[in-house]
Amino acid sequence: MKLFLLVVMGFFAGAAWAADRADVLIADFEAKDYGQWKAEGEAFGPGPAQGTLPGQMPVTGYLGKGLVNSFFKGDDTTGKLTSPSLAIERKYINFLIGGGKNAEKSCINLLIDGKTVRTATGPNDRSGGSEELDWATWDVAEFAGKIAVIEIVDQAKGGWGHINIDHIVQSDQKKEASIVSDELYNETYRPQFHFSPRKNWTNDPNGLVYYQGEYHLFFQHNPFGIDWGNMTWGHAISPDLVHWKQLGNAIDPDKLGTIFSGSAVVDWNNTAGFQKGDEKTLVAIYTAAGGTSEQSKGQPFTQCIAYSTDAGKTWTKYEKNPVLQHIVGGNRDPKVVWYEPDKKWIMALYKDGSTFAFFSSADLKNWTHLHDIDVPGCGECPDFFQMPMDGGQKTKWVWTAANGQYLIGSFDGKRFTPDTKLQRADWGKNYYAVQTYSDTPDGRRIQIAWMNGGRYPKMPFNQQMSFPCEMKLRTTPQGLRIYRSPVKEIELLRAKELKWSNVTVKTGENPLAGVSGELLDIQAEIELGDASGFSFNTRGEIISYSAAEKKVTCLGASAPLEPVGKTIKLQILVDRSSIEVFGNDGEIAMTSCFLAKPGNKDLALTSTGGTIRVVSMQVYELKSAWR
Repeated sequence: MKLFLLVVMGFFAGAAWAADRADVLIADFEAKDYGQWKAEGEAFGPGPAQGTLPGQMPVTGYLGKGLVNSFFKGDDTTGKLTSPSLAIERKYINFLIGGGKNAEKSCINLLIDGKTVRTATGPNDRSGGSEELDWATWDVAEFAGKIAVIEIVDQAKGGWGHINIDHIVQSDQKKEASIVSDELYNETYRPQFHFSPRKNWTNDPNGLVYYQGEYHLFFQHNPFGIDWGNMTWGHAISPDLVHWKQLGNAIDPDKLGTIFSGSAVVDWNNTAGFQKGDEKTLVAIYTAAGGTSEQSKGQPFTQCIAYSTDAGKTWTKYEKNPVLQHIVGGNRDPKVVWYEPDKKWIMALYKDGSTFAFFSSADLKNWTHLHDIDVPGCGECPDFFQMPMDGGQKTKWVWTAANGQYLIGSFDGKRFTPDTKLQRADWGKNYYAVQTYSDTPDGRRIQIAWMNGGRYPKMPFNQQMSFPCEMKLRTTPQGLRIYRSPVKEIELLRAKELKWSNVTVKTGENPLAGVSGELLDIQAEIELGDASGFSFNTRGEIISYSAAEKKVTCLGASAPLEPVGKTIKLQILVDRSSIEVFGNDGEIAMTSCFLAKPGNKDLALTSTGGTIRVVSMQVYELKSAWR
C-alpha cells in the first residue's frame, strides 16, 4: 500500500509539474534580421517587418514591434523562411497568423523527417478580409522528443498572396480559441440575428416578397458544399423579418442551367393565368445559368419563371421556359415590378459590362425590350422600384445595382430617366447583391444585402445576409438621397436596456466601464464639445468619429458624416460576425463583417482631445433570434 501511494503521489506530482512548465519561445521576430532562420526569395525582405508594409492594409494583432510579413514589395514576391532544427518539448505549438488562405502556396508548416505533419494558413481569400493576426495552435504531443523544422511559405501571387506570422512558442497551454461547430444555430461564429442557412454556402438574396403574413427570403444556395457552386434557390420565411424558418429548397437546377438570382411577385390580377381557386399566385423570375453544370452544357443564360399556387410552399417551373431568350454574354438577375398606370410588368435586367436593360410584359411570359442604360462602375443584380418623397404623395423611381449604388429619376412606362448622378448607399466592406421586398403590407421599402466576403472558420455554414433595413427617400441640401435604418422589428429582440443622458465624458473616462454584451443595439446622440472626436469599442472593434475629417471609421472603412448642429447620431448593431453602423438616422450606413473574439464582450465610449457630452445613449442587449 505504501508503494502504491508513492507511485500515485509521484504521478500527480509529475502531472502538476508538466502543467506548470514554462513556455519555450521559438521565435518572436523582434531582431533586425532573421538570425538562424534561412530566408529564400524576396517575399520576406531583409528581416522582420515593423508592422504594416507599403501598400498594405493596416496589420494588427501581432506582439511587440516585429513580425514575419511576406508582403515585402507587394503580393507578387515569393519566398520561404525556414527555422533551425528544434526539439518538440511541449504539448502545443502556438503562433499568431494572418494573411492569405492558400493551403499549398501561402502557409506555415511543421516538418518532421522532411514530411509536413502540421500546416496552417491565414483566413483570407480574394473576396475580403483583414490583416489581423490571431492565435493558431498545433497539437504536437504525439511528436514529443522528435526533431522538427518550421517553414513559412509564400509561393502565392495576386490578392492575399502573402502570410503574416509572429510569436511562435511551445507551450502546455493551447492559445487558439475553442470553436463550437456542432450546436446548430449556436455555433461560435453563427450570426444570432442575421439570416444564415443551416449549413453550406449562401450568397445573393432572391425573390424577396411578402404574402399572407410571411416574408419570403429566397437565397443563392449550394446544398452540397461550403463554397460557391450548384446554385439553387434556398428558401426561408419569417413573420417579422427577424425570426426565420428555413424550408426545403424552392427551385433546383435543370437542363437549362443552375438557378441564378432573380425576384418574385404576387400576381394579384392573375396576369399569367396560373391561379387555382382563391389563392393568389406567387411568381418567381430567375436566371437559368446555362453552361454552369454538366446537365446544361452548351446552354446560354436565359430568364425563366416558376410559380406557387399554395402560398409559396411548393414551386412549379413554367413548362415553356425560358420566357426571355439569351440576349448577350451573361445576361442575368431579372427584377420585376408592377407598373400600375399601364397595368403591366417591368423587368430590369443586367446585360453585360455596365449595361442594363428594361423590358415590359402583360403576362410575365412574353417580354418586349424597352431601352438600355449604361452605368459605369456597376454590374449585376439590378433593383427597380417606386418610393414616396419625404413620406408624402409625390414619388420617384429608384434603380440600384448589386453594389447598392443608386439612381433616382422618373419612369413613364417606357423609359427610366435619371435625375441624379450615381449615389453611394453603403460605406462598409461587405454589402452586395442588394434587393428590396415587393408587396409589403405597410408600403415600407425594405432592403437586404448579401454580406459578401465574410469568413466563418470551422462553421457548417458560409456567408450571411445583412439585417433588413427600411429605406426612405429624403430631400437634402445635396438633393434627393436614400436613408437606410434597421427595421423597427429589431425591438423584438431587446432583452435588457441601459440608458444615459446628459453625461459629460472627458479624455480617459468611460461611461460604459463594467458594461458588457455579446449581441448589441447601441443608439447614441453625442455632442462634440471641444473634443477632436470620440470612439466606441465594441467587443474589440473600434467605431470612431473624427471632428476634423467629419467621418466615421469602422473596420478599415470610412464614411462622410456632417454633424447636425453640434451632434452626431449613431446606431450600431453588433452580432457574432458583423457590425453595422448607421449615422444620423440612416444618412450613412456601413455594413461590415468581423469575427468577435468569443471571450471579449467589453464596451467602451471614449473622447479624444477634449470633452464630449452624451445627449442620450441606449445600450440594448439583444436576444438570439434562433433560441
